[in-house]
Amino acid sequence: MVAHSKPTTEKERVEIPEAFMVNHKGLPEPLFKLRKKLYIKAKQEPKFRFYALYDRIYRQDVLAAAWAQVVFNNGSPGVDGVSIKAIQTSPEHEAAFLEEIHQALKEKRYRPQAVRRVMIEKANGGERPLGIPTLRDRVVQTATKLILEPIFEADFLDTSYGFRPKRSAHQALGAITDQLRQGRTAIYDADLKAYFDTIPHDKLMACVEMRITDRGVLKLIRQWLKAPIEEDGGKGKPGQRKREGTPQGGVISPLLANLYLHWFDKRFHQQGGPAQFANAKIIRYADDFVIMARFIGTGITDWVEATAEGWMGLSINRKKTKIVNLREPQAVLNFLGYSYRYDKDLQGRDHRYLNLFPSKESCARRREKVRQKLCSKTSHVPIPELIKQLNHQLKGWACYFSEGYPRKSYREMNSFVRQRLINHLKRRSQRPYRPRKGETWYQHLHGKLGLVPL
Repeated sequence: MVAHSKPTTEKERVEIPEAFMVNHKGLPEPLFKLRKKLYIKAKQEPKFRFYALYDRIYRQDVLAAAWAQVVFNNGSPGVDGVSIKAIQTSPEHEAAFLEEIHQALKEKRYRPQAVRRVMIEKANGGERPLGIPTLRDRVVQTATKLILEPIFEADFLDTSYGFRPKRSAHQALGAITDQLRQGRTAIYDADLKAYFDTIPHDKLMACVEMRITDRGVLKLIRQWLKAPIEEDGGKGKPGQRKREGTPQGGVISPLLANLYLHWFDKRFHQQGGPAQFANAKIIRYADDFVIMARFIGTGITDWVEATAEGWMGLSINRKKTKIVNLREPQAVLNFLGYSYRYDKDLQGRDHRYLNLFPSKESCARRREKVRQKLCSKTSHVPIPELIKQLNHQLKGWACYFSEGYPRKSYREMNSFVRQRLINHLKRRSQRPYRPRKGETWYQHLHGKLGLVPL
């Protein structure tokens, strides 16, 4: 794995993040200790290149932990049609499944299968392609991620929050709030066009090779990047992937995507970057990022375009990329489903407060989900089950949007859900549906049927 190093001195000791200090995911103890050692080694020696990792990937405990994570995440079958339930028919079947993967990796005859592509609805409208690898490939990708993640985590900067252990969208939102309160109210709100589909393979692999020299590991990653795509339903022959892109849906893709943009973060803070010449801050969640400063001028915009497009080979969506100054009246920043806006003080005092609330688009998408749940197609679903599903969806939505001041959005959503549910109940049967005498609709929905208000 690594060369034997000298005993760590007081000066060389590193602060280990919680993700590698506490075994939250219940990993096998040897694997948890290995990940911790890899993180420490990578943190202590930023230029060290790991040269013997492949045999760690096919270790029995690593594959077992990878399978447990694949099962936990669930997901649809790949092109071979093999489901998690089919593998779980018996303990012997699971053991044989993992043993076959172990032997294939050990004997270096493992080859990934095609990726099944389905189209899913985007949060802002339209569709985006989602790649679904087979269960076998998901296990190997997860095992590889378990080994590589601590190495790259040692390099990633604190400005990155997406798809990282013990980091969240709420932390990114909190970082934006902190910067606004420090006066950085001018914001470059960037949008990268089809980021996952346009990452250049050669440049991405160069980033990987800055830390990894193990040929077996590099070959695995190249195979996944070049795996053919098969349209959902198996229509047509699988086509070979282009020389760019890593399919969304692959277990290893978020780590690779983060790794590539890490070099954008790093260059941002180097001499000649906006952090130096404009005292700017960057906050990134996966491929969504904002640059915050007291003033956004051509120096910052030109730097972003030259770096993202000229140096990294990506494309900026100029229709969606914009500059926002929140000190201007009614100016709004939308990020990760939330809106930031300075509003008049509710107590009539002569100053504005920073309001953080669910964006209009987020509320509209949730209302559409409610409409789909309470439509004629669900009239056959028993009312208790329907209410249970509705409560579950709304609870998750409210939990995510609990930051800031969401009460107005909650009230509006409660009112909308009640009215849709009343209409749904009335049309379920030819008999008129109404509360008992002396009972209001509010009492009936929340008291009798169990609808939980936000």
